[in-house]
Amino acid sequence: MTLHLSLVGIGSGNPDHLTRQAIRALNRADLILLPRKGSAKADLADLRREILAEVLENPATRIAEFDYPTRDAATADYRQRVEDWHDAIAARWVESIAAHPGATRVALLVWGDPSLYDSTLRIATRLNPRPDIEVIPGITSIQALTAAHAIPLNEIDGPVTITTGRQLRETGFPAGVDTCVVMLDGECSFQSLPPEGIQIWWAGYAGMRLQITDHGPLIDAGPRIIAARAEARAAHGWIMDIYLLRRRGQAQISS
Repeated sequence: MTLHLSLVGIGSGNPDHLTRQAIRALNRADLILLPRKGSAKADLADLRREILAEVLENPATRIAEFDYPTRDAATADYRQRVEDWHDAIAARWVESIAAHPGATRVALLVWGDPSLYDSTLRIATRLNPRPDIEVIPGITSIQALTAAHAIPLNEIDGPVTITTGRQLRETGFPAGVDTCVVMLDGECSFQSLPPEGIQIWWAGYAGMRLQITDHGPLIDAGPRIIAARAEARAAHGWIMDIYLLRRRGQAQISS
């Protein structure tokens, strides 16, 4: 029988972020895959468990926990490291599903939304035979960020670029836009930019109970954010953060 795989966007781990569509998909599943990412990130698995404890009503649904493979740092080529890592994750999925015979409807909880800077969809296509894939959209960290600061994502008629910390370090502020959102940044890459004329809106643990925020001119807020991020990571063992940068141009900077 064809495997049906539901990739369920869960927002930032707040049960209130789940849609009714997501809750229905979880309760239809025969098996739910739950990754563990080591003791330093045990909170992430605990949040998934809390969500399932709150919304799961089908007693027949089984939960399979598995250890997430680590990315090999020895390979010099970044893209190859990612490809190899995705292969290893797909293999863990296959092992977990095979250990539960008869599970034809499988669900996986995905932080934020499966379509935005997330590789779950790419990993799903590596399964052989390829499953019937269903995507349940979720609240993204971008939405959680702008909601936390009560700001619009874009200026009037203004384009927005969504990028990564690595790209910001290597290429600078994206050309042709006054607003960019930076994700997947473990190095506070805004430090690589000339700060004059740039505003920043930052959130750590956006949308979660642990949420912390800061904003202001980059030249002033940048050092505060670096210190707050380091303190939060030391306290909790992990941090996920995101920020929006807006520079002066034709667009008017929100305050």
